[in-house]
Amino acid sequence: MVPFAGWHMAVQYAGVKQEHEAVRTAAGLFDVSHMGEIELRGAGCLQLVDTIITNRVSKLVDGQALYTCACNEEGTILDDLIIYRHAEEHILVVCNASNRDKITSHFRTQLEQLDADCEMEDASDRTALLALQGPKAFEILATFGEAGSKLSELGPFRLTQTDLAGVPCTIARTGYTGEDGVEIFCPSDRAAELWREILTHGHDFGLQPCGLAARDTLRLEARLSLYGNDIDETTNPIEAGLGWVVKLKDRSFIGRDALAKIRSDGPSRKLVGFEMVGRGIARHDYPLLDASGQAIGHCTSGSPAPTLGKSIGLGYVPLSHSEIGSALLVDCRGRQIEAVVVQTPFYKRESQS
Repeated sequence: MVPFAGWHMAVQYAGVKQEHEAVRTAAGLFDVSHMGEIELRGAGCLQLVDTIITNRVSKLVDGQALYTCACNEEGTILDDLIIYRHAEEHILVVCNASNRDKITSHFRTQLEQLDADCEMEDASDRTALLALQGPKAFEILATFGEAGSKLSELGPFRLTQTDLAGVPCTIARTGYTGEDGVEIFCPSDRAAELWREILTHGHDFGLQPCGLAARDTLRLEARLSLYGNDIDETTNPIEAGLGWVVKLKDRSFIGRDALAKIRSDGPSRKLVGFEMVGRGIARHDYPLLDASGQAIGHCTSGSPAPTLGKSIGLGYVPLSHSEIGSALLVDCRGRQIEAVVVQTPFYKRESQS
């Protein structure tokens, strides 16, 4: 257990490799209740959210979700978010735990400036979030009866409301592991009860409880960004490979003009994935060097990749060194270890191939 963003959280249960493998081959259960949840209700909530995010929540249908960024006027990233549209007048915003206060304040400031018809609540403390991820996730859910069986019909980035083991839940087909599965919102005072029920139902399927460490190795293999490492207020979505969530046409949002200019001019650097060629592990903030040993960037995330049997990393480098096959050196505490830029995501599940 470790302190994390004001929470006391499990880093591992049985061990990182065992938990990682369980998610790739069977299923894993994560307690991610540290994430922040903001509830918006009222006729003006779509307008409010679309003023703040780079993507378009107004294009969603009821019961659909999307991934996006919230930027400042300079076009750098305040946070990456998932927006869930329950209904036209009911939106759920999920932010990172470390950014909960910042994003809540940001939304509240914009709400006051717009004077929109919208009520806002930081629902984080009353909301728990469990993530059931892996190829057997829906087989496990089916053991909860008819309601659980129907969840396999849920499309990607879709959500529904149902009961699991008598606990009222909002269930979304979203995740942060590169595997199929769901994220389950429930009342925080029922979370431990639901956690135990899911572990019991999943026992015969190889379900393992999983901690922060396995969550990190899984998301890195899938090339999913981590706020505070790969993205933050010094990076913009376009250089971070998140340009696909920036919708500029026929709309205005915070940071739009800056992002339009970056897209027009082109970024000066790019977040790339690389594999270690030599023996060594790239870690956060390790310098990245060109072939002559000149510093050109830094590693934002790095670790051994259990599924791949090699060490991998992400890092920002100039465009001149961002092409697939480009040679890099990683300064691993004074040792210059060879690496090469590779295609990402590093790992794709079979149905995505």
